[in-house]
Amino acid sequence: MADHNALPLVILAEKFASLPGIGMKTAQRLAYYVMSMSEKDVEDFADALVSAKKNVHRCKNCMNLTEREICPICSSEKRDKNIICVVEAPRDVTAFERTREYHGVYHVLHGLISPLDNMTPEKIHIKELIKRISEGKIKEVIMATNPTVEGDTTAMYIAGLLKPLGVKVTRLAFGLPVGANLEYADEVTLYKALENRNDM
Repeated sequence: MADHNALPLVILAEKFASLPGIGMKTAQRLAYYVMSMSEKDVEDFADALVSAKKNVHRCKNCMNLTEREICPICSSEKRDKNIICVVEAPRDVTAFERTREYHGVYHVLHGLISPLDNMTPEKIHIKELIKRISEGKIKEVIMATNPTVEGDTTAMYIAGLLKPLGVKVTRLAFGLPVGANLEYADEVTLYKALENRNDM
């Protein structure tokens, strides 16, 4: 922002610009919009940010984000605990839940293996997945990582670790463009990919 702008406004725009997918022009618009809000609305917005950061954490079973110790999906009696769908991020859980067709549980990795980005297997939640499978009566693990180099690498790596445990490992039959993100897929495409998954 130009030198004639107030420093707190410049800092606010820079904070917005630090978020993924927000360029400087959008960040400036957001900063100016905040200035048009009432003080109460700004305080409510700030409180929501702080509350989410303080109260939301990872479910100790599946690593999805929740305000409880165990998330509602893991604690539901209606879910099939014998099937685990492995996804990269919490937003992918939301994408699958929109289909209303998947009734198993999830495991959120919070990242993908990517040596170029210094993301090694130890930095994502693979060991927690292995522990769940070792302790439970899991019949199938669905690898639902994105159809990218990193997604495929992660799926193959985990499949290699799981095969000796005697669990069936499948991969989504992607009706999605290579390089696409699950969160942007429509419900029918996701359901068909889930329905036509393949053995790994």
